Amino acid sequence: MPTSPDPRIADYFERVRQALREMGIPDSLATERRQSLQFEGDDLISIGVDQLGREQRLERRAAAAWCAMRAAAGEEGVELFAASAYRSFDYQRQIIARKLAAGQALEQILTVSALPGFSEHHTGRAIDIGTPGSPPITAAFEVTPAYAWLLHSAANFGFRMSYPRGNPHGVVFEPWHWLFDASSKACCAAVNADGIE
Repeated sequence: MPTSPDPRIADYFERVRQALREMGIPDSLATERRQSLQFEGDDLISIGVDQLGREQRLERRAAAAWCAMRAAAGEEGVELFAASAYRSFDYQRQIIARKLAAGQALEQILTVSALPGFSEHHTGRAIDIGTPGSPPITAAFEVTPAYAWLLHSAANFGFRMSYPRGNPHGVVFEPWHWLFDASSKACCAAVNADGIE
């Protein structure tokens, strides 16, 4: 992991290194898997609740894009819901620690879960998308009209699928995981940068 003159960034690097050391994970593993450090979002707003009634949050611009995208899908008869959105560094750390404690091999864990500090969910710009009639966060999402709609339309709202088949990170195909790219030209036409309209 690189070093930085910005003390906040350096502190975050050290926090990640410490967490990985405590779990017995070499910090070089993220580099080997071509994963980038992901900083925690700090301008998060609610996008409602998931199917289990838990509040989900996204970074303000990602939330606006999500709401616009969800509404557009609805106008075309496609229902989308947030299965998971922002996830803190500490929560991601707990996920990995629980899996390790349960005896799962690290290599297997990393095909479905990012290391703490490397999850796109930390940023508040990643969202796991579900649709009624399909179990959330499963490969079954690939055969839904919702997935077909996202493939065709998500880029218009600044979203891209992070883990297609054969991705360089060693992560399984995740048709449900989409990342808002604030630099996307397409997102600007669909989203008011000041928040949800």
